[in-house]
Amino acid sequence: MALVPRISFEIFPPKTPQGDAALDVTLEQLAPLRPAFLSVTYGADGSGQERTVRLVERLNDAGLPLAAHLTCVGATRDEVDDLARIWRDMGIKRIVALRGDVPGGGPWRPHADGYSRAAALVAGLCRVAPFDIAVAAYPEPHPDSPTPAADIENLKAKQDAGAATAITQYCFETEAILRFRDRAAAAGVTMEIVPGILPIVDFARTVAFSRRCGAGIPDWLCAQFEGLEGDAETSAMVAASVAVEQCHTLISEGFRHFHFYTMNKAPLSYAVCRRLGVHPALPEAA
Repeated sequence: MALVPRISFEIFPPKTPQGDAALDVTLEQLAPLRPAFLSVTYGADGSGQERTVRLVERLNDAGLPLAAHLTCVGATRDEVDDLARIWRDMGIKRIVALRGDVPGGGPWRPHADGYSRAAALVAGLCRVAPFDIAVAAYPEPHPDSPTPAADIENLKAKQDAGAATAITQYCFETEAILRFRDRAAAAGVTMEIVPGILPIVDFARTVAFSRRCGAGIPDWLCAQFEGLEGDAETSAMVAASVAVEQCHTLISEGFRHFHFYTMNKAPLSYAVCRRLGVHPALPEAA
């Protein structure tokens, strides 16, 4: 019998009423797959933070399993800790703790009274409550990292500070994920590494975003989508096939949990999960 992996999904707070309605449709399709959690991203600007808080409150009231994001960007330690206490008092048990990026780009500069990096944030959150903390991991070097070894050292520091799980940036080269796992293990990283999976909704946008975040777009992937501009149906079939094949390879290598970056759209992530054997919960009998 084929192994059925655990799954989780990342969503982000919409900016418009139309986006809210679209997210509701997305959640109606994804929630029956019984994800381990839905992670809710956190904007570094004030309005983004407010949207995150409202969305977490709404989904928590609906009884959905959540992991609320927190970053070091643009806030003092006290402000971050205060928000962590709000999550704690709401009953949120999972946190995704990230350094975060400066709004609009530019070099990282920690707040003078803030957490300097993700490892410090993890340690601070552990002082607030016994959260189940996930952190980021980078199979391909983070744009701000001087060397791949520095990425591993940073991941180990986050584990030592109290992180329990690492979720990777999406990476289309599966071998890079495997090499990263092996280097991390050799450096003493024992927490579970969860591959982040990006089913490609829009190839051109994925290429542009990947340039900014340091994720590679291999030639073989470009060839898969070549000539499919304007052909949404075929592009979706190719995207699902690429994601399913990557997940099957990773399952064969021992990975048991995948985190899907949904872009607030359900169909591709849903299709990939179904191909992995993740089926919706059956409705309870009356």
